[in-house]
Amino acid sequence: MAHSVNRRTFLKLAALGAGAAFLPVTMGGEKASLAQASPESLDGLLEPIRAAHGMPALAGAFVRGSDLAAIGATGVRRAGTADRVQVHDRFHIGSCTKSMTATLIALLVEQSKLSWGATVADVFPDLLGKIHSGYHRVTAVHLLSHRAGLPERSGADPSWPQVRALAGPLQQQRRALIEIVLSRAPVAEPGSRMAYSNFGYTIAGAFAEQVTGQRWEDLMHRMLFSPLGMTIVGFGAPGLAQPWGHKPTGCHPVAPGPDADNPPVIGPAGTVHCSMGGWARYAALHLRGALGEPGLLVGTDSFERLHRDEFGQGYALGWSVVRRGWAGGTALTHAGTNGFWYAFVWLAPARNAAFLAATNCGPEVGLRACDAAVAAMIRKYLS
Repeated sequence: MAHSVNRRTFLKLAALGAGAAFLPVTMGGEKASLAQASPESLDGLLEPIRAAHGMPALAGAFVRGSDLAAIGATGVRRAGTADRVQVHDRFHIGSCTKSMTATLIALLVEQSKLSWGATVADVFPDLLGKIHSGYHRVTAVHLLSHRAGLPERSGADPSWPQVRALAGPLQQQRRALIEIVLSRAPVAEPGSRMAYSNFGYTIAGAFAEQVTGQRWEDLMHRMLFSPLGMTIVGFGAPGLAQPWGHKPTGCHPVAPGPDADNPPVIGPAGTVHCSMGGWARYAALHLRGALGEPGLLVGTDSFERLHRDEFGQGYALGWSVVRRGWAGGTALTHAGTNGFWYAFVWLAPARNAAFLAATNCGPEVGLRACDAAVAAMIRKYLS
């Protein structure tokens, strides 16, 4: 069964990721990526890492400010074939989707369609009779900071089989998910502690749908991807003519289809796939926002909110917040996996740098390969 990064993985990431190895946006077509038309190739740096870790494919990108300074992809789309991966191919980024959903909420707040303090009761008054009263005052910030009192592991929750069985229009599915998941008492007082939850981000996406009348997927394209010039982007397994995900044991390929990703209903928590160049555009947006640059897609106050760890838990709104020597202080990061892919993004505002890596094989082996790729890029570009 596919899954996403949980709290345990984030603790490992905070302790080891992109540091263990060695104690934005200009518009235009994606092929002109960011402000640099001819970024340096990373293929030579990535290939020995891919081979050493036994990955079918490995891709990476390095952003300096508003420039895509380097990008590369090496290996094959599917193990056992000679179908070479291309630099503009689509990689599934899993829970790295979460900061995108949080950014969408920030855009709606700026349009006065939502507020950070908007509650379940405010947004879904018609569902209150079906929702446990303990969830009525859960806010958008609670959902996006994993403090809504929801169970930590969606896949282990008793409601997961019901959620996976949902069918029909996605907006209706997400409303049904709210009724199913919020029908039982919270596992903790909302706001009291962090418990990493895909359901929380799904419900935040449903907030966006409720106040706009549009699907989360359509809102993401219209309000985030299109303005950033992200043209190679979508949801779920990328497709037959794209890289396939692989099971971590032996890196066996998994054909695109229902078993190749989490169900679409939890899309806001982690179903985006995109090209590395497109993802780099998004990383550059947040890198520049973290530096307080005005005039971006999201305002400076929104970036401050998105990046602020107000609960002192090592997690803001869609971003883990850690300190790294190579980053010159605070770094923003996130990992993502659905069990068949792995992706990493790191922002180092003090160094005006961002690093991205992705592979089409599952969690533990994928984590090690992506961490090694990011570490190699850090050595090359920040040493």
